[in-house]
Amino acid sequence: MSKKVLVIDNDFFFVEFLTELFETRGYEVVKSYDGKEGISKLEVGTFDFVFCDLIMPKIDGKQFIGFVRKKYPEASFPIIIMSATLVEQMDDMGDIGADYYLIKGPMEIMTEHVNTLLDRMEKKPFPDEKDNILVEPGKLYPRQVTGELIENAKFQRAIVESIGVGIVVIDKDARIFLANPIALEIIGKSLETLLNQPITSLFPSKDRDKLIKTLKEIINNRILKKLVFITTLNDQEIRVIVSALRVNGKAAGWIIAMEDSDQWAEQV
Repeated sequence: MSKKVLVIDNDFFFVEFLTELFETRGYEVVKSYDGKEGISKLEVGTFDFVFCDLIMPKIDGKQFIGFVRKKYPEASFPIIIMSATLVEQMDDMGDIGADYYLIKGPMEIMTEHVNTLLDRMEKKPFPDEKDNILVEPGKLYPRQVTGELIENAKFQRAIVESIGVGIVVIDKDARIFLANPIALEIIGKSLETLLNQPITSLFPSKDRDKLIKTLKEIINNRILKKLVFITTLNDQEIRVIVSALRVNGKAAGWIIAMEDSDQWAEQV
């Protein structure tokens, strides 16, 4: 039976490059274009290898790996992180948690390196501690612009994580792809548990119709900036503020802010 590979990358042409390479070797390929879609594919299929980009919209490679390690602790497939920014993130590789790391480079060079890695994994899927887990297609050097973009992304994420209210970001299919630490504390779950879950699953059944109505109203009415309602989560009365998430003027989902209603009442 042919091996099955999950490829997750928001670069369409790179996905097609890998697909052709894998299919030439007789593999079956399943394609995903961000980490959120990758989670959906993983939840309904089994795979021999997973190749995943590191920097992606919505759920990135690091978050995807965190989800896999939490939900599938006995997973029998290696995860290979692919990125052109690995050179700039060498010091952070230990925090990413992949089994192998593949630095993106020229396609003609990558073909050889990917095939060599596949040959190696077909014989022994997981590396030993002494094995080299970094596959580098040629000599590459850190780029200042890329390093600055990575630092800017870290800064933006730090802002969301430091905001004094709970923040949950929801995709246009009403599934969660981001939650900050205060939101996780209010909800009482880990981020890995929440990723790609329907937002309705977080709320008590008596409030779900209210939530759905609120989501529809705020996304369909551009004049409204926010809608507010009260719910109960983990025996706490929580004030919920719902706003539309728009990217380039188009509806892309929702942002939900959460805070203890008693603390909010004291502040006002």
